[in-house]
Amino acid sequence: MHKEIIWIGAGSALGGISRYAVSKWMSNVTTAPFPLSTFSINILGSFLIGVLMALQSKQGFSTTTLLFLTTGFCGGFTTFSTFSLENIELIKQGYLGTAILYMLSSLGLGLLSVYIGHRMMNGL
Repeated sequence: MHKEIIWIGAGSALGGISRYAVSKWMSNVTTAPFPLSTFSINILGSFLIGVLMALQSKQGFSTTTLLFLTTGFCGGFTTFSTFSLENIELIKQGYLGTAILYMLSSLGLGLLSVYIGHRMMNGL
């Protein structure tokens, strides 16, 4: 149990650092009110977890490795709480249409990315 917690923590740290690095890089790409950074991170993280779960079903990771990669890294990398906060801020700032677009596209493309990632890895 303690070993698993340490590996989840290590994965979360790496995921969080990666999220920060991608956010900083993306902040130089656009100044539009649409939160492209969080959106991109969540879609990429959704794709990655789809790939990892497909690999798990084919090759089987150890429990520790699976926890490190999914609960740890992907959990630390993706930003659903930030996503929620950003939607509230968009609505408060009068960008209701942008908030709705952000919510629907994040959910739809997130689900599609998990599916595509999983299907891609099952085709190998």
